Amino acid sequence: MPKVGMQPIRRDQLIRATLATIDRLGLAETTLAHVARAAGLSTGIVSHYFGDKSGLIEATMRYLLRNLRDAIAARRRTADASPRAQLLAIIDGNFDEGQINRASARAWLWFWAASLHDPQLERLQQANERRLQSNLCVQFRRVLDAERARAAATGLAAMIDGLWLRGCLGKDAIDLDQVRHIAREYLDQQLNRGPAAPPESHEASR
Repeated sequence: MPKVGMQPIRRDQLIRATLATIDRLGLAETTLAHVARAAGLSTGIVSHYFGDKSGLIEATMRYLLRNLRDAIAARRRTADASPRAQLLAIIDGNFDEGQINRASARAWLWFWAASLHDPQLERLQQANERRLQSNLCVQFRRVLDAERARAAATGLAAMIDGLWLRGCLGKDAIDLDQVRHIAREYLDQQLNRGPAAPPESHEASR
């Protein structure tokens, strides 16, 4: 019988082994046996905690999503309450070390590809995209009208994803200073636009 409190430790151990195995072999070639071997445990223990490969992969993606959410939340708590500071915290959280280290980055790339064919991974990916869009839009809405806020949020979300993808596909490590500079330039361009001017009245003067 496992010791009390061992379950979260074992799950975390196996998920980390999964990330390392995906990094080494790719998602398609990763098996429960490979993960068990990487963790120094039996295949039966992997099955006990996650059922099958699908359950293990879903749990690993949820792990990355949870880390992303926590990284953003931590930065937002320490930032001031201004829209710009909150938006910068969201940007920086997306480039947290836990998201851009080699194992996590490669897993994200595999998950993005797999989500095109796996309904559960697709749901997780879409939920993540909606959360990012919503969080950005809420902050932009504090200084922009609704239409501009949605457009600015969509643009910044695309820039975050694009910069992340470009950085992770490159041979060298992501240049975080350059990434932040590019994203912040776009952010400031959007914030400096200000609210839309009210429509001109076409009523005849009296």
